[in-house]
Amino acid sequence: MKIYTKFGDGGQTYLASGKKVSKTDRRVDLYGTCDELNSTIGLALALSQKASLEKAFLDHLQMIQSFLFEIGSELAGYVPKESIDGTVVQALDVEGLEKEIDRLVSSLPEIKFFILPGGTEMASTLHIARTICRRLERDLLVYIESGGEIHNDLRIYINRLSDYLFVAARFVNLSLGHEETIWKSRTKSN
Repeated sequence: MKIYTKFGDGGQTYLASGKKVSKTDRRVDLYGTCDELNSTIGLALALSQKASLEKAFLDHLQMIQSFLFEIGSELAGYVPKESIDGTVVQALDVEGLEKEIDRLVSSLPEIKFFILPGGTEMASTLHIARTICRRLERDLLVYIESGGEIHNDLRIYINRLSDYLFVAARFVNLSLGHEETIWKSRTKSN
């Protein structure tokens, strides 16, 4: 099977529903950003091979990456028969993220100041994933406000995922002994 079809050479693509659209279609942008987020988490996981991190944490990141593939398919117009209310995301998925956030936060020092995104290579990559996730959330809202339909549970999951990625980056830095950098304003006293 050839990987190229040449169909996209004219700037068109097909959604999973079979609808032919421009590559500038908002849906294409949404699943493209979801793919970018997924790939960035993949980079973070690749960087984890250099470090000794908790297996449960890495397994959870891997599960999120796999789930983002399903979310990307939904954003492209595909909804599997097993979905509830037209989405692959369930309230339990959001609750699962919240439980993992709470588990990780329980081992982290309290934040009293803003911290700069960065630290280890893996933590820095998770911060980049967080910013991509926030962009995806904003793009979902623009799509919804322009009349597009996205299930509310999917939008909530993406919102919670960005919170998780922030905590995950902090967890990696702590686990690898890298101190966080507190933001110091040039105009305000901290």
